[in-house]
Amino acid sequence: MKADNYIKIEFPSRSVNEGFARAAASAFAAQLDPTLEELGDIRTAVSEAVTNCIVHAYPESIGKISLRLRIIDGCTLEISVKDTGRGIADVAKAREPLFTTGGEERSGMGFTIMESFMDRLTVRSKPGRGTTVLMRRALSRRGESRDD
Repeated sequence: MKADNYIKIEFPSRSVNEGFARAAASAFAAQLDPTLEELGDIRTAVSEAVTNCIVHAYPESIGKISLRLRIIDGCTLEISVKDTGRGIADVAKAREPLFTTGGEERSGMGFTIMESFMDRLTVRSKPGRGTTVLMRRALSRRGESRDD
């Protein structure tokens, strides 16, 4: 699929960059004139994906996170969050609600939250090589219904 527009940003896996990633995704999506609810959903999904990289991919070190956003077919936002960290041994297990490898302070709801706010969620991972989370969300321009 050819993108109508795109951005790619790389940043270190520092917790202070999670807010930057949310803001960047929201600002990029704004060109589609989404509703405030849609923008909130996008920010939340990006926040969860980036936080997963920070907490799980690089638990003992600082690594690189890549955020790519594309607009496809004029109204679909595609978000990719990629790390080159330790990877996920069992993606199906990791996607189960309440499953976490991050200790008692983690809820284990990251993938569930992303999935609930996006139309599509794909997770690809290789242990020792990293993880890519790909999300898509069709946005309705104001005054248009998504069902049209």
